[in-house]
Amino acid sequence: MKYTDLEGKDAKALNELLKEKKLLLFKLKAKLRTMQLNNPNEIKEVRRDIARINTALTALTKEAKA
Repeated sequence: MKYTDLEGKDAKALNELLKEKKLLLFKLKAKLRTMQLNNPNEIKEVRRDIARINTALTALTKEAKA
């Protein structure tokens, strides 16, 4: 996922996507602990996606204030 994909979305859609990614991260961490995760880099990708979503949400709130 790229930041440009998130720029056109509203806050509600971003919050829903953030919720999904956090749940996915939880599941991936559980799989990692039980040695069922084939690709540990997935955790890194999901964490970065969460950061991108948070950045987009912050940009929306700053834009709304201005």
